[in-house]
Amino acid sequence: MTIALELISLTKHYGAQIAVDRLDLQIPQGSLYALLGPNGAGKTTTLRMVAGLLQPDGGDAFILGQSIARQPKAAKRLIAYLPDEPLLYGKLRPLEYLEFVAGLWGIRPAQAAADAKELLQKLNLWDVRGEFCETFSRGMKQKLTLAGAFVHRPKLIILDEPLTGLDAAAARLVKDMLADYVRQGNTVILTTHIMEIAERMAERIGIINHGKLIAEGTLDELRVRSGEEGGNLETVFLELTEDADRDRERDFAV
Repeated sequence: MTIALELISLTKHYGAQIAVDRLDLQIPQGSLYALLGPNGAGKTTTLRMVAGLLQPDGGDAFILGQSIARQPKAAKRLIAYLPDEPLLYGKLRPLEYLEFVAGLWGIRPAQAAADAKELLQKLNLWDVRGEFCETFSRGMKQKLTLAGAFVHRPKLIILDEPLTGLDAAAARLVKDMLADYVRQGNTVILTTHIMEIAERMAERIGIINHGKLIAEGTLDELRVRSGEEGGNLETVFLELTEDADRDRERDFAV
């Protein structure tokens, strides 16, 4: 089994607060993985370290064997990271934006133009290719940033709340696109507070609380661990995080 992402003792402090606490994790290539946790659990901090946007205070992350600490250029070429807030250049049009992003990755102009057209058509943005990005709705911006993530054909895409702001039709389109990407042997890691999305899309699920991985596995495996064998992911998630909180309180009380 090829490992798309491996975290080894990944750690991040903000002053005296531990945001990510010696996190170990392996995510296989060709899978869609959901990383879940309460607000402030360390999910976004973890993903930002994986993407090379935050410097870890300890440990390392490996993308298909490439160390983000020691081989940052090689590792970053394999990934795309989409934050929860779409970041675009408002005075660019969609084709210009995608060709600009492709140019940053060294993709030839002819290839960039062809790929940009295909992505805009696939995401139903081709008809607005002449409009400035600053005029787009939140959902349209979300789709365009997703196109920007795909344009250099990464092996691993990291998505922080990818369906926020999308209507039902656009959300279905994005989910289908991600599923097809995974079927081609690539890997998706996403965070979401909408448990139904993770339950329907993810093959494996990791749950973080207070910077630690408290549970990991398929939904059925998490059901057994939580004692909620007939429960949905929301029920399982709440049981596991509440158990972890109770354990933490006992540790502090000792």
